[in-house]
Amino acid sequence: MASEPCALDLLLKASSKTQVSEVCTQAFLHRNQVPQRCVEGVADTLGTSVGDTKQMFIVLRRVIKSVLFEGSTDVANVKSLIPASTNGNLKKLLSEIIVQNAPQWRSSLIQQQASLPQLLDFDWRVDVKTSSDSLSRMATPTCLLQMQIQEPASDLGSLPPVNNVTVELSKETLDAMLDGLGAIRDQLASVAKS
Repeated sequence: MASEPCALDLLLKASSKTQVSEVCTQAFLHRNQVPQRCVEGVADTLGTSVGDTKQMFIVLRRVIKSVLFEGSTDVANVKSLIPASTNGNLKKLLSEIIVQNAPQWRSSLIQQQASLPQLLDFDWRVDVKTSSDSLSRMATPTCLLQMQIQEPASDLGSLPPVNNVTVELSKETLDAMLDGLGAIRDQLASVAKS
């Protein structure tokens, strides 16, 4: 761990706060593996070696991951996650940048999680069947439920598709569905109270 403070101190060579912020953003965007071209670009900008820059990214990624995992929103908490022997002014600047960007980064992480389709909107109407292949089903009221469903995003750069799904529900099916939804509501309410 002795090399960690030296690795972050490379950011002292940045010409502006914006440049440090951009490096932090790159560390977040490439939190699993920083591409070689990105490391080389930052090394050229800072005037440092590729090896030292790679080490700086490793430490910065570790700090950002820790902040996001712990949910730190306070500059003092973030400072405590940065290696102790890092330059004081740099430590303060990094803490401020990370706290400022953390909500956006958390939101981005949540959106990238694998998830189930989400219900965006729904509409319903009651119809009475006027024709059927069976006389017993004629003039039977049914509920048509139209739901707007957003599928999980498959690519980071694209909007997830939205599908419309329409289902026809008989009175019996609707009653069973409402009973089930009522049970779900009650269970969610009891969990929220505890």
